[in-house]
Amino acid sequence: MYGFEKKIYQAIGKKIRSANPLSPGDVSSSPSVSNFAHSNVVSVREAQFSDFDKVCALNLRLGQGPDSLENWDRLWVQNPAIQEGSSAARIGWVLEATGGEIVGFLGSVPLTYELNGRTLRTAATCRFAVETAYRAFSHLLVVSFFRQKDIDFFLNTTATPAAAQIVKALRALPVPQADYGRVLFWILNRREFSAAVLRKMGVWSPVVASVSLLCGLGLRANDLVRQSRWQDLPTGFSITESVVDDLGTEFESLLSEKRKEKPLLWAKRTPETMKWHFNPPRNRRVTKVLNCRADNTLVGYMIVRVDPEGVKGLRRALVADLQVKKDDPTVLGYLLRAALSSAKEAGCDVFEIIGFPESIRRGLAQWRPYSRDYPECPFYYKAQGAELQKALAKEEVWYASPFDGDGTLWP
Repeated sequence: MYGFEKKIYQAIGKKIRSANPLSPGDVSSSPSVSNFAHSNVVSVREAQFSDFDKVCALNLRLGQGPDSLENWDRLWVQNPAIQEGSSAARIGWVLEATGGEIVGFLGSVPLTYELNGRTLRTAATCRFAVETAYRAFSHLLVVSFFRQKDIDFFLNTTATPAAAQIVKALRALPVPQADYGRVLFWILNRREFSAAVLRKMGVWSPVVASVSLLCGLGLRANDLVRQSRWQDLPTGFSITESVVDDLGTEFESLLSEKRKEKPLLWAKRTPETMKWHFNPPRNRRVTKVLNCRADNTLVGYMIVRVDPEGVKGLRRALVADLQVKKDDPTVLGYLLRAALSSAKEAGCDVFEIIGFPESIRRGLAQWRPYSRDYPECPFYYKAQGAELQKALAKEEVWYASPFDGDGTLWP
């Protein structure tokens, strides 16, 4: 085992050195497993609830955002995957320096997925953070994550380029869903968006306001074309707006129909799971559910998360989940039009969609989105067993979106 792990660590070091993602620090300076076992530099152990204060302080220092003990209880006690007994209540791992100082953390959120009637015990990474001086040891946390023997399916859905180098070295694969790392977006506040772009380009501050006004006028032409196309949508459909707590039997009926359309890898969606997922304690984001009906029957829904007011930079609305019967482009058009209007009324500057299969993205493309690319795909997976890994290598199996993993779990 030691020899195998040493080769793995050497492979990680080679990949990280080529990309230099975790500078300063270099995995090549990490001790081998045998040396690490007797090292006085760091140690890795499973996280406990008593670590909350130190982990929370670490995450805040490293830009991971606020957290609460109530949220830990939600993730690792009240979690439906744990309550149902399909996954262990394992918080994750901490990296400890001499003296007990926590200098790194990687969380592991238990989830439940299904594929062809099989329940998959799933773990998703969250809050991966390591102090700069100890980043040469970051991979030790990831190794611990992938060592979980009672897990069928591993996910890292919000990987930074640095984290991507590590998980790929440990044989995780990017999701085989075309263009997952390409974000489709619509500009809701043309002037503010233009100003943000100009500031990022380093344009002299005193002229940003006047130049952004001109840029905003230029962007208006695209909006006018799209707005004219809304008029071509056929009649017979209606849109209502609700909240996650209102999801009930018609939501379950729609999902039952979707399962019959095509065998897919699904994150478990029930009214109870959706409430757990989208209603974290001390939630700072508004979550809206847009429902599309035809003949009083639910034929599609879109769940949108809106950034809190006062957020630094552009305020965005993000599609967190989307299900449409037979991926009907007309239903997509109705939902998108309503979502853009709702997000604009909420004061958002941009509306974004990441992920979803090609059939959904093709239906959205007719509404003239802009696009931008992540520097590297943020979504990686790994399966226990060659049979499952082979099944998941097929693009048509996936319906990957921000609902997966930890992408939309946080307050």
